[in-house]
Amino acid sequence: MSEDEIDQMRSRFAREAMALMERTGEEVTRMRLAAELRVARSRIDAVFPEDGDLFDAITAEWFAPYIGIMDEVMASGLPPRRKMYEFFARRFVLLRQNFQDDPAAFRLYIEMGERYFEYAQSYIDLGDHYLCEIIAEAQAEGHLKDMDVDFARSVINQIVSTYLQPYSIAMLGDRLTEEKLAHIVDAIFDGLVAADGGARSTKGLHAA
Repeated sequence: MSEDEIDQMRSRFAREAMALMERTGEEVTRMRLAAELRVARSRIDAVFPEDGDLFDAITAEWFAPYIGIMDEVMASGLPPRRKMYEFFARRFVLLRQNFQDDPAAFRLYIEMGERYFEYAQSYIDLGDHYLCEIIAEAQAEGHLKDMDVDFARSVINQIVSTYLQPYSIAMLGDRLTEEKLAHIVDAIFDGLVAADGGARSTKGLHAA
């Protein structure tokens, strides 16, 4: 088989595995997938030499629409503030919709993500790379003044984490809204700077 044919089969088998997981509520091995599809195990093994290769392909399929969103936002001509909001809000809306469509399957993917986090790392890294680009654009317009880009990325990720963490979306539900997220992004642009604003004491934590 050519590389293109293998890639096509990899994507198709991964989608079939996801559909099976969503029907049964269980993870799928290569053996189970071959049995369900009624194809030779050797055909599955040719595409996925190890079970980890199947999990990797499932991860790629799951992240594909989110990567598409990020690529589209980054290619837009939006100003940095709007771009950052769209960068977070559009992925949040899709995550929320996926949860509402099938809460059980959504939680299954959360559990898999916790067990096989290493397969998701490259996609998370790509999101961080794009966020750093938006931060640089914002700084060129005078926002996030004097902040180190990587430090700003880390702080911003912590601020918006509840809108991108599937577990938080499943737990908090309707308490997470696009309106609140817009206020968060405005607060980042209007108030997040390198200078110490006085919240952190130089003498440690104390009540008075």
